[in-house]
Amino acid sequence: MNKVLKIMPVFLAVIIVMLAVSIPVMAMSDKKKDNSAKTVVSAAEKTVVMQDAETLTADNEKEEASDSSSTGSKAMAAAIVVGLAAAAGAIGMGMAISKSAEGISRQPEAAGNIRTSLMLGLVFIETAIIYALIVAILIIFVM
Repeated sequence: MNKVLKIMPVFLAVIIVMLAVSIPVMAMSDKKKDNSAKTVVSAAEKTVVMQDAETLTADNEKEEASDSSSTGSKAMAAAIVVGLAAAAGAIGMGMAISKSAEGISRQPEAAGNIRTSLMLGLVFIETAIIYALIVAILIIFVM
């Protein structure tokens, strides 16, 4: 059991990093995919000089619909990034605080060193959560 508790923070950190890297890719808008498909179609049909006004209107409506679905995907991706990072960080912080309290109760003379190590570890965990927040903000406003 003690071995599992030692591996758990590392495992959670790896999951946070994997999600921070993969979720922005999943949040990419479908608009880019649609444009590449339109380019292939227009290249294959170079003989068509002009499209009907109805077709152009339908294309504009499709682009607006894909923009709204893209915005929803971005919001979901940002929520997942921040939620999982905060949950994993809270679990890691709770484990660190409980182990430091246990260590201080066993060796009260080493309380200063244990407290210093605890604070340093909590700062690193909180930094990972802040990075996830920055990734979420980038997903919403940049992509």
